[in-house]
Amino acid sequence: MITVLPVETPGLGDRTYLAHDGSVALVVDPQRDYDRVTALADAAGVRITHVFETHIHNDYVTGGLALAREVGARYLVNADDEVSYERTPVRDGQVIEVGDTLRVRAIHTPGHTHTHLSYALQAGGEQVAVFTGGSLLYGSTGRPDLLGPDHTDTLVRAQWRSARRLAEELPDETAVYPTHGFGSFCSATQATGLASTIGEEKRTNTALTADEESYVAQLLAGLDAYPAYYAHMGPANSGGPGKPDLSAPSVADPAELRRRIEAGEWVVDLRDRTAFAAGHLAGSLNFGLDGQFVTYLGWLIPWGTPLTLLGESAADVAEAQRELVRIGIDRPAAMATGGPGDWAGGEPLAAYERAGFGDLKAALAGDDDFVVLDVRRDQERAEAHIPGTVHIPIHEVPGRLDEIPAGRVWVHCAGGYRAGVVAALLHARGRDVVAVDDSIDNALGLGLCPATPAARS
Repeated sequence: MITVLPVETPGLGDRTYLAHDGSVALVVDPQRDYDRVTALADAAGVRITHVFETHIHNDYVTGGLALAREVGARYLVNADDEVSYERTPVRDGQVIEVGDTLRVRAIHTPGHTHTHLSYALQAGGEQVAVFTGGSLLYGSTGRPDLLGPDHTDTLVRAQWRSARRLAEELPDETAVYPTHGFGSFCSATQATGLASTIGEEKRTNTALTADEESYVAQLLAGLDAYPAYYAHMGPANSGGPGKPDLSAPSVADPAELRRRIEAGEWVVDLRDRTAFAAGHLAGSLNFGLDGQFVTYLGWLIPWGTPLTLLGESAADVAEAQRELVRIGIDRPAAMATGGPGDWAGGEPLAAYERAGFGDLKAALAGDDDFVVLDVRRDQERAEAHIPGTVHIPIHEVPGRLDEIPAGRVWVHCAGGYRAGVVAALLHARGRDVVAVDDSIDNALGLGLCPATPAARS
């Protein structure tokens, strides 16, 4: 019996897979913190003998090389990928024997990258699964624009052909196991569902139901911005990242925290946005662990800026560290635990208001002079927006601060998380802010947005 176990990384919207026959195992697309995979293998009593990469990843730093070295497994990467480490090169059509029962066939499926491979898994002569990486996703495909505009047209058309190749060569009952598509910005459009088969994708996936031109037009129209840290992932993965260091950083006292803030370093409070708004260390920023912490911190931080983490507990800091190493932010400069009173060392705490869209509507009807800042992405804004608001997508805010008019700023997004991030950023720079912590659906219901609902945060 073949068992396929997904290892979820919800902060990045990805999955790693461990597949085994009860004796030996293979791993596909392991995240940097691969101790989760080895723990799963140990619990199942299986030995990892092969580690496969579907592609050189753009949204995270791989743990594949370090995992393979630690457990003595073969590390399989496309022979055409230019990497600086020794690996077992694999090409289209090659079949790899894994133990006595598992056979893996490499299938060249360009589209997300030029050298992307999918891996079709056979057991007992039957096709049981295909690991599709950033090719065929649930109801979608991987985006084709991450290598730059010069490659997008070639890759989007290759992606359509790759999806069709998988559908033509594999039986309908073949289980589909993509790496991306669970919230990852590597997905061209929002993927649907948590499980699927080739047959189901034939019925529902635009890449398999639409003609090439319709697919291309629809996919390209759905592309939006992706995190800035993606630019650093490919080089890191081609260079061969090592095992992450998850040991605790040094502890900073209030004086050191103040010094770091005054030096322009990032001191990040990991508490939720409600607690942060009520009272926090002046000058600190807020990326709560309750939201897309690593995506937005990695997107906004100037790469290489020293980072200090503030958590209510050491466990919170450890959780943040684990998420950060996945995108190559390996060692925080320092940490502190407890609460804002502990971190401020007797100095007054900073705070700002939170409000709902009902409060905003009432304020708009009054005489107060303020600006409303919408920090959602362009496509969300196009679907529905409050007339008269200033629009700067969250990832552009740090570089466009001078475009935000003077005076009080009400910040909103679609659900509250991004508004909290930006409110903290502006408040740390001396702006008077109100964070709108509410669902955009309520703005629609109140008549503030005369259109259809925007995407959620």
